[in-house]
Amino acid sequence: MDEPLRWGILGAANFALNHMAPAIHSAKNAALVALATRDSTRATPFQAFCPGLRVHESYESLLADPEVDAVYIPLPNSLHVEWSARAMDAGKHVLCEKPLAMHSQDIDALIAQRDRTGLMMAEAFMIVHHPQWQRVKALLADNAIGELLHINGLFSFRNTDVENIRNRPEMGGGGLPDIGVYTLGSTRFATGLEPEILSASLAYENGVDVKAEVHGRVGSASLFTMLSTRMHPYQEMLFHGTHGFLKLKVPFNAGVFGEPRLEHSRDGAPLAVERWPTTAQYVEQVEAFGRSVRGSAAFPWTLEDARGTQKVLEQVFAVAEKAETPAGDAGTSG
Repeated sequence: MDEPLRWGILGAANFALNHMAPAIHSAKNAALVALATRDSTRATPFQAFCPGLRVHESYESLLADPEVDAVYIPLPNSLHVEWSARAMDAGKHVLCEKPLAMHSQDIDALIAQRDRTGLMMAEAFMIVHHPQWQRVKALLADNAIGELLHINGLFSFRNTDVENIRNRPEMGGGGLPDIGVYTLGSTRFATGLEPEILSASLAYENGVDVKAEVHGRVGSASLFTMLSTRMHPYQEMLFHGTHGFLKLKVPFNAGVFGEPRLEHSRDGAPLAVERWPTTAQYVEQVEAFGRSVRGSAAFPWTLEDARGTQKVLEQVFAVAEKAETPAGDAGTSG
């Protein structure tokens, strides 16, 4: 049996405490061994379920730890590229939270560094590891709903705390970077196609986007997605075809927002419902990462995939900005 992959975490973020640290601790062939935080009191709740955890007072110290094989990075969005690169410089495998970068071209350097070093580097797009999404991808590939004609993606939650990193532009905040990666990234994963953004309307508060309405095309299908960080929590994904539909009731926060459930309607057949009440997608992600490090399985979400989703988000921003620019404002000269 392989030795466990030894993990360290850069920063004592709440998300790491509540989701990824327990997942690493619970995953097969993985061991959570180190945490970097300047405030040692923030390490206490991590040590409650992982008593042997070593605490480093700096990120640099953790990266220099020879007993750490891989690092998980839950830092603010604006720091993802820098610390991913520094971790690979230190010879560590890297799993970094989404969005991996604020600009798609910044991912190019990470791809080159990954290829040069032979290290495993990936974005933590956990939903692709959940069987409900693997099932949707397989059903679409098998034309289980006929020709796909429309995709609808809705995702919202309410966060009005101006000090929260999701509401701070200097830290890469905003609704599209935070949750647009889900509706648009899952569309790309499930269909294998690249969305073309046709129109977009964004609402801003304090320098970050807080609501987005986006129309586009994915192959021959129309696409609509609505995102908001100022609305009551809701999430749903719908793939609608000529002979049926696939609807995911808890597509993103499986087990947190509710029980993951896939409804499959097909001409002449009763509604089929599949459920996954016990699957832990963060644990699945950690175990998949370990298999990829050992070369026993390919990771289902590559840096190239992350770059593709970031390019779609950039399309949304560009189309929305163009729509807001009055005719005649661009290209004028005195």
